[in-house]
Amino acid sequence: MEGRWHGVRKLTQVTPPIRPVTSPIHVITGPTATGKTALGLRLAQALGGEIVSVDSRQIYRELTIGSAKPSADELAQAPHHFIDELNLGEPYSAGLFASQASLRINEIFERGHVPIVVGGATLYLHALVHGLSPTVPSDPAVRADIEKRLEKLGKEALHKELAKIDPPSASSMDPTKTSRLVRALEVYELTGTPLSEFHGRSLPLSHKFSVTVLTLERPTLYERIEQRVDGMLKLGLIEENRRIRDLNLDPSLSALKSIGYQEPMAYLDGLYNRDRMVELIKRNSRRYAKRQLTWLRRYKAYRRICAQTPVDELLENVLRLP
Repeated sequence: MEGRWHGVRKLTQVTPPIRPVTSPIHVITGPTATGKTALGLRLAQALGGEIVSVDSRQIYRELTIGSAKPSADELAQAPHHFIDELNLGEPYSAGLFASQASLRINEIFERGHVPIVVGGATLYLHALVHGLSPTVPSDPAVRADIEKRLEKLGKEALHKELAKIDPPSASSMDPTKTSRLVRALEVYELTGTPLSEFHGRSLPLSHKFSVTVLTLERPTLYERIEQRVDGMLKLGLIEENRRIRDLNLDPSLSALKSIGYQEPMAYLDGLYNRDRMVELIKRNSRRYAKRQLTWLRRYKAYRRICAQTPVDELLENVLRLP
């Protein structure tokens, strides 16, 4: 099989069979702009691998530049999964990804290939590597009440409220992503238990993983982020957003409220000028990288390697890991 995975399939949540594998599956993760794609490709080429992408946005066909999707040349170097498989508006979640990724991993092994998991969507990665707890059912009345409070008090006030009852969830959460904020408060009101505690009550895992985190000193990381944003603008980030805007999709879609889309959309709506838009994309990207670092720091068993290490040495280091 050449290039990306071309089979378009409906994503449904299933429980994959547990199949023993003699060695753990390599996972390459880290904050944005640390070179995960490049190292993942080298691993795939060295091992005869297929890449399982861990990203909440690259699965959508319409989101290319703002999601930092691998280029056409990169996609042609190894089969990729969970890239360009859904249209904006189709549902996608950490739980759905984890169940489908486990199935894809089984299929990759059946073809005699090696799965390489690559990406920085921390909740999606947690769902795959550590499992998610059984879902607490939503209560429409409780949720509606929280949403009314959100509208009246604002997201900052509710985020402070969450910080008092569930500090781990609040510290790892982007306060602008109100759907996660509402859900965390809903779970607490329904159960009296913080959402973060449910994350420790995982379902059985289908595979074992060896996780490598690419790291950079903060100034270098921020410099790379700014360079990436400048590159996205040159590639046509604003034009991509204009095309998406012309589709007249629901503006409340989570993907459209993410970094690289919410700021250009606001710019196109005349809410601020281009310089302010660029400033906000860079600022929000830096804050996102900081949240990724905070989240990944909790996993003591993950191995950390400096992303500035020459790629051949990086590859050797990862291949030496059990």
